[in-house]
Amino acid sequence: MKITFPTFIIASVLCVVTSCKEETKPEVKTESEMAVTEVVTSNALSAWADAPKKRIEDWVTAVTTEGAADFIPVADRIAVFDNDGTLWPEQPVPNQVQFMFDYLKKEMPNHPEWQKDALLSGVAKGDFEPLKKAGMKGLMSIIDKTHTAQTEDEFQASVKTWIDTTMSKKYNKPYDEVVYLPMLQLLDYLKAHDFKNFIVSGGGADFMRAFAEEAYDIPPYQVIGSYGETKYEVMDGKPTITKVSGDIYVDDKAGKPQAIHRFIGKKPVFCGGNSDGDQAMMQYTSSSKYKSMCVILHHTDGEREFEYDTKTLSGHLETALVEAKEKNWLVVDMKNDFKTIFDFE
Repeated sequence: MKITFPTFIIASVLCVVTSCKEETKPEVKTESEMAVTEVVTSNALSAWADAPKKRIEDWVTAVTTEGAADFIPVADRIAVFDNDGTLWPEQPVPNQVQFMFDYLKKEMPNHPEWQKDALLSGVAKGDFEPLKKAGMKGLMSIIDKTHTAQTEDEFQASVKTWIDTTMSKKYNKPYDEVVYLPMLQLLDYLKAHDFKNFIVSGGGADFMRAFAEEAYDIPPYQVIGSYGETKYEVMDGKPTITKVSGDIYVDDKAGKPQAIHRFIGKKPVFCGGNSDGDQAMMQYTSSSKYKSMCVILHHTDGEREFEYDTKTLSGHLETALVEAKEKNWLVVDMKNDFKTIFDFE
């Protein structure tokens, strides 16, 4: 797969902040309000086991307490999270791959040319042998057929319809409901302490932007992922972006810190991931001048979720696990460290 580095136009925005002439007194919380805050904070990570919960809370307290040695200014509180296998499951295949397979099956009657293609028609019928033989070239062909020649609005609508109408085979729930409750709590907990959460994932940026705000409370402009070529034109008087065939930037492994640099412009101080594909992003986070924290989800629960690490094509975890021990990254044993994995348990 060819990786390209498109040229970006950097827009400079001048923000003029005017201060009030009249002095404003700082807000002072009442004792009852402080008590409520303490209760909310103490219950924020209720789906976590005590040990990882305490470690996360201790770190957050250390870096958000003004005047403390490890204090991180609000402007630098950047948290990055992988998506597949970190915020929602990636087995038996990543959800975006399942979306592609379902799209082929649904659209096959509308494309006679696809029906003549052994690879495309095979996948639509559930026969994946042609895809296995074709390898990456075959997968790229499927990506091209299911992601391009659509406007951004058309593609967003396609993903949202799939999300709203398709059920996870394992859980019989819509895919955007099959998300990890402890990680949702962690996102909320960090946000409550003035962290800005970003998704930095190998999944397609446009795919994730269709549901990330509703599922994770992360707006589209804080979603970074793999992306392909687009074309701008005015169609029937309407400015339009269309997804077209071309090179793909893969936001995985070394591509993740490169994308963070390109689209965020600051090193993260918190990183959540689950595989060797997230290792470079964790290394980059660990190099922050601030006291940082990295969390790796180890998929150890074959009953409530899936059990895998090295023997998998998606979510391979090996070298990152070794470095986690060397650098004292928090490794979360999902079987033991997640009291509840899904909200619907």
